[in-house]
Amino acid sequence: MPDRINSRNNRKGSIGVFDSGFGGLNILREIIKELPEYNYLYFGDTARAPYGNRSQKVILNFTKQAIDFLFAQKCELIILACNTASSMALREIQQQYLPKYYPKKRVLGVIIPTVETVVAQKNKNIGVIGTEGTIFSDVFKKEITKLNPKINVFQHACPLLVPIIETGRQDSKMADMAIKDCLKPLLLKNIDVLILGCTHYGLLEKKIKNITGKKIKIMAEGKIVAKKLKNYLHRHQEIEKVLAKNSKQRFFTTDLTNRFEVLGSQFFGEKIKPEKTMLE
Repeated sequence: MPDRINSRNNRKGSIGVFDSGFGGLNILREIIKELPEYNYLYFGDTARAPYGNRSQKVILNFTKQAIDFLFAQKCELIILACNTASSMALREIQQQYLPKYYPKKRVLGVIIPTVETVVAQKNKNIGVIGTEGTIFSDVFKKEITKLNPKINVFQHACPLLVPIIETGRQDSKMADMAIKDCLKPLLLKNIDVLILGCTHYGLLEKKIKNITGKKIKIMAEGKIVAKKLKNYLHRHQEIEKVLAKNSKQRFFTTDLTNRFEVLGSQFFGEKIKPEKTMLE
């Protein structure tokens, strides 16, 4: 009987998590804490990171390549653990790409779960920091005010933070200065809550809290997305029943370096062994 169960499990698929670099490992870590029984496949497109300063067309193309890869690896559900991809590519992928090529598969983002959680807490002045792509897309403001037009949303792009993190300099004086410059315009707006609108920023959460103080609530996306995914799988049994439950994880990157293994392990909270893949 156990062998028969394992055989059925092997025919089932994984949950894929995609990010332009390391940041999505924060999301994956929290998802595994909430849902440890499933199989996961992480993919970071580190060779082409960061995505934040690229055009919508390029980001859409990169994201399509990533989900093609993950679906080819037998993923049934993919989380775009990248705010830039979620803001600039997710809608077209859900409305056009999936129905045409993967009608039984699902791709979810990280922005809507975060927005729903923040709005439910009845905050009045919300601050958002993110990449240029995410902030200039205005997606957080649009989605927040759609749910509650009385909320004030203040946004600020922080283009220096991802490169600092991706090069392992998050504990440097340069990082401290960049964070202060990033937060200054929002602190002048008397915000109640600050959304970390980039998965990379989770690694800077403590530094950010030291600057914002206790009066401003910091909303990182990892725990929010994990709880929302658990709820989603409960509501969508047609997806849940095709997911393997062997508690296995694999990690892929487009640029396999020692830095990916070291920084990736920091983001994930334990040592990882990444594999290299190429995208076309």
